[in-house]
Amino acid sequence: MNNRPLLAITMGDSAGIGPEVVAKTLIDSSIYEKCNPFVIGNTEAMDQAFRLINSDVSIRRVSSVEEINTNAKTVDVLDLGNLDFEKIEYGQISAESGKASVEWILKAGELAASGQIQAISTAPINKEACSLAGHKDIGHMEIFQSQTGVSQVATMLMTGTLRVVHLTTHRSLRIACDYVTRDNVLAKISLTHDYFQKWGFPNPRIGVSALNPHASDGGLLGDEEHMQIGPAVEDACSMGIDATGPIPADTVFNQNIDGKYDVCIAMYHDQGHIPIKVHDWQRSVSVNLGLPFIRTSVDHGTAFDIAGKGIADHISMMESINTAVSLVSNSELPGSQK
Repeated sequence: MNNRPLLAITMGDSAGIGPEVVAKTLIDSSIYEKCNPFVIGNTEAMDQAFRLINSDVSIRRVSSVEEINTNAKTVDVLDLGNLDFEKIEYGQISAESGKASVEWILKAGELAASGQIQAISTAPINKEACSLAGHKDIGHMEIFQSQTGVSQVATMLMTGTLRVVHLTTHRSLRIACDYVTRDNVLAKISLTHDYFQKWGFPNPRIGVSALNPHASDGGLLGDEEHMQIGPAVEDACSMGIDATGPIPADTVFNQNIDGKYDVCIAMYHDQGHIPIKVHDWQRSVSVNLGLPFIRTSVDHGTAFDIAGKGIADHISMMESINTAVSLVSNSELPGSQK
């Protein structure tokens, strides 16, 4: 095999659009000039996905990384034999599909942690299906965090120059507000600073969002800015980190787009996701900070309503792979200062 990075693509929930967006990505020959991709998933599901998009690409089932020799005409699928695809219906939640999708994620994490592969790009899973299968970890990041035992992780969404790290992701809004503490905010600022330095930003400029409207208007609309976020930013600055905040959430993301900051920190899931998806959802990508390997992902869900129809957009998966390759090959995010 050539010296291009070996990249695992987890197929996601077999009842969703994951197999389709993976198939549409892997028929693009430019992918094979950058990396050696292969799929961890179900052979029959991937075969069906290629037929759905009228592709003549063939599928080859493999049982180990050593067998992988993917090219533009033949896609290798590392199939764990853990799913009967004939029992799966597009658009239907099932414990069987949820169980298999988590097992594919864990296999990818095992291979990445042991150094057998260089990066992971993930297709979407269905959290309800995973829960039905008995899994308590809600998302990819949480699954990988539990698997690897790392203490500090974060999800970053990015599209173009807009990059948003989240203080919390899969928490209810009521609980997420309780996570806005001085220590938690400082930990995320520090993690963001460290990873951006590794990824091509010598002195990253970090804009930290407020939690409350208008950054609380001097305490009229809450005290988290004065009691928690502001002190955390001051602590970060005393450590030599270029951090600014708290900045009203209706301002900070536009400032990032305009180039004032290299990255923003959002206080909760929707505060960070909405600006990303309004700005350019099609090309948005998720990247994890804190894991012992590179993991990127599409920035959309399983889209059960259009699964099996052949109309899913694969651009986010393509961007996810491009980002992973850039991080592995050049240790830089797209748009870095290197």
